[in-house]
Amino acid sequence: MNPIYTQAKFINSSPHLKNTPADQGKEIAFAGRSNAGKSSAINTLTRQNSLARTSKTPGRTQMLNFFEINAQQRFVDLPGYGYAKVPLDVKKEWHKLMETYLTHRKSLCAIILVMDVRHPLTEFDLQMIEWCQHTKLPLHILLTKADKLTYGAAKNTLLQVQKALEDVEIPLTIQLFSALKKTGIDEVHQALDEFFHSTSSEPEPQ
Repeated sequence: MNPIYTQAKFINSSPHLKNTPADQGKEIAFAGRSNAGKSSAINTLTRQNSLARTSKTPGRTQMLNFFEINAQQRFVDLPGYGYAKVPLDVKKEWHKLMETYLTHRKSLCAIILVMDVRHPLTEFDLQMIEWCQHTKLPLHILLTKADKLTYGAAKNTLLQVQKALEDVEIPLTIQLFSALKKTGIDEVHQALDEFFHSTSSEPEPQ
């Protein structure tokens, strides 16, 4: 386990790109459908129980939430999307916020896409994968809540998702993950290390 990630600290929340940390260094954004276990994954990866706010009510993450790893490295928790029981106009604002962030944030170097292993490749997931292809952003997929399935069933889902995405033309890795059982942490940390230390971090100009 890379101890650097346990130093993560919350620094800022914003409903828009204004008042966010300076757009320099490198950021890795965590995206995922509401209730997929995104906040739990961030907490598990940093060994902090309440760094990212978790809730039994899906859709509580309504802003861009920034976490500093060090002066030049950050995590960003993007708004959950697709499940939350909120008004349509609020969902549209979330979508607009994410699109603006993904398009204009120069320090964004990679996406961690969180999917519930029991419900992978939703419409939102496919939109995020398509967006990563468009912006040439490398992508690491976490199939979370792997403890909810038998190992054989979880592994079968992993293979199915890998096959479904075998033609994706960006750097793409996929793994099983369980915040409850603390499994898959080292694999995620390896992906994070590679993203943060890659020399080609910025997406191509639009």
